[in-house]
Amino acid sequence: MAKPKTSEIIVGLDIGTTKIACIAGEVTEDGVDIIGIGTAPSKGLRRGYVVNIDATVSSIRQAVDEAENMAGCEISTVYAAISGAHVRGLNSHGIVAVKDKEVRDVDIARVIEQAKAVAIPMDREVLHVLPQQYVVDDQDGIRDPLGMTAVRLEARVHIVTTAVASAQNVIKCANRCNLQVADIVLESLASSQAVLESDEQELGVALVDIGGGTCDLMVYCDGAIVHTAVLPLGGGHVTNDIATVLRTPLDSAEKIKRKYGCAWRGLVDDGDKMEVPSVGGRGPRVMPRRELVAVIEPRIEEIFEHVKKELMRSGYFDSLAAGVVLTGGATAMEGVGDIAEQVLGLPTRRGVPTKIGGLVDVVRSPAYSTGVGLVMFGADQGKTVPMPARGDDRPGVWRRAWSRLAEMF
Repeated sequence: MAKPKTSEIIVGLDIGTTKIACIAGEVTEDGVDIIGIGTAPSKGLRRGYVVNIDATVSSIRQAVDEAENMAGCEISTVYAAISGAHVRGLNSHGIVAVKDKEVRDVDIARVIEQAKAVAIPMDREVLHVLPQQYVVDDQDGIRDPLGMTAVRLEARVHIVTTAVASAQNVIKCANRCNLQVADIVLESLASSQAVLESDEQELGVALVDIGGGTCDLMVYCDGAIVHTAVLPLGGGHVTNDIATVLRTPLDSAEKIKRKYGCAWRGLVDDGDKMEVPSVGGRGPRVMPRRELVAVIEPRIEEIFEHVKKELMRSGYFDSLAAGVVLTGGATAMEGVGDIAEQVLGLPTRRGVPTKIGGLVDVVRSPAYSTGVGLVMFGADQGKTVPMPARGDDRPGVWRRAWSRLAEMF
């Protein structure tokens, strides 16, 4: 007999530099089924920062409406992703004395608070406190100390901080779309939920999430997060290079990159041609595809050179036994993995969302890793939202319609 599904949904809102993706997942007994997907071009962000609230709000509405129509339900609460050069990560630790000689939930909460008590500027706030391991009376490597006999408890954690203004702008954009933000999640943390395997995290792996405006980096070692960073480089830089060198509009450069783009010249034949639109009303030109590769390859190499420097700076480069996992929309281009292996000198694979059901074929792309990861993150947190009844008599639909009508006037 099939197990009945629970009527609960979780929605992830990936507010990226080039696109906004809204993904709705239904929680079942077996995990999460993707039931709705909506995407829209993002025109209000630059390198992870919100620079135009009205444009961002418009794009979010378009993506949410599309996801609502596909899922057949109203979306009122979301998990939102955040990225940008303002994100910082640091390792910290705390020590407390254990009461009653047995570790309880209150002791774990106290030691986490102690580890979180680090000096940060007034314009920054703590986004995540991610436990790495616990030390019970000099015995380290403990994942869950609950119930253990101890006198002293120590916690080693990784703290992620972000700019207060950037987080508030994300929340403001969502609120103007009549959406409540259940939590703000670092993009690379969400992506790692969707694409990384547990054995990779134990061996040591680096997740490289290359989006339109940023390159998010997250390092796992012994099953715990030990380093995070955000580099202000992404696929948008490749598009700008194409537009400048080939003298074509930005929109055309993006289409050329998606249709003909390749990062490794060894994968392109000498006879391959492509049509390149011109600017100023001039007619299109036919050019060798190798000229496009000659533009893309140096920029992709530069991105991975910066990734390698960051990994070396973290001190965990030699601990990456499982290599590197690439994800994000910019990694879907042919040849990116070859460049990464050549520059980093580590085994590399492309990561796509796994461990989900429902519309698997639609979201099986590096571009949806963050959105799917947000849904999985919400499922792990247990903060599900009851699904409204399907149909036109839903009060939330009328509330949203009335709100938009009021804005028009």
